[in-house]
Amino acid sequence: MTTSVSPEAMMLSIAAVERDTGIGKDTLRVWERRYGFPVPARDAFGERSYPSEQVEKLRVIRRLMDQGHRPGRIVAQPVAALLTLSQGALGQTPTPIAPPEHLQSYLDVIKSHDSEALQNQLTQALTREGLSDFVTDLVAPLAVSVGDAWVRGELAIFEEHLFTECVIRVMRLGIANCAKSSKMGLPKVLLTTFPQESHGLGILMVEALLVEQGCACLSLGTQTPVRDIAHAALAHRVDVVALSFSSLMKTNDVLDGLTELRQHLPTTVTVWAGGQAAALKRRKLADVEVLRGLADVAVQVKRWRSAALKLKP
Repeated sequence: MTTSVSPEAMMLSIAAVERDTGIGKDTLRVWERRYGFPVPARDAFGERSYPSEQVEKLRVIRRLMDQGHRPGRIVAQPVAALLTLSQGALGQTPTPIAPPEHLQSYLDVIKSHDSEALQNQLTQALTREGLSDFVTDLVAPLAVSVGDAWVRGELAIFEEHLFTECVIRVMRLGIANCAKSSKMGLPKVLLTTFPQESHGLGILMVEALLVEQGCACLSLGTQTPVRDIAHAALAHRVDVVALSFSSLMKTNDVLDGLTELRQHLPTTVTVWAGGQAAALKRRKLADVEVLRGLADVAVQVKRWRSAALKLKP
């Protein structure tokens, strides 16, 4: 289904929409057929293009999916209803939720477009709080506040991207410094995401907490083919494979990928899976440990070490 849009409207290609919202091209096409939204126009080459108001609605949809809502229940709804839903129960008047006071200064710097000031502020917080508290008390809740502001239209896409890049840069520095100052031990953990998962902040936060726990970490970045994950785990003789899944990951991709990965790994290698994907919440996964939140990282490390001690002769 297509529609005409005034030439004055700002149009985005399907690739740009995928990049800016995190919703894949295939998913956009499926929604178009199944739910009647989005409703793209066609450019001079016959390719799909999307007006800014539809991209804004897709932002809200993505954020609601991050909160656990299923596409079938929200995609066809009008944007006003989605905004109401994003603020609380349906039927309530949506009112902006002020971020915690200690996060507001970071949001102000993001809006000022001063990337150097933002990086300096984050670096100072890392030095002051230490890596673990920096991740759990600042980065995680700040990412939520940034996402909420983005959904409400208070932050532009480029401002959210600026925040993410600055946080990643500072966290990598903190991880490197922590690894240098401490002797890394067991378990040895390989971290990555499946090919369909491009979001890397979640797995980076897990890596930071693991390093703080004294675990040796090997990161493959994002979007690694399942068989390559298994090959890397065997080649580097890791004890654990840790994976992160955002809410945009399809249930079948999560379940099929984890099943395939387990088939290629020996039972001596543990698999940890965390994130907001619906598949992780709906059922217990065979031979996969599900992390319900960042607090579970330390719990799983302790559990692994306790089990390893029992296996010692």
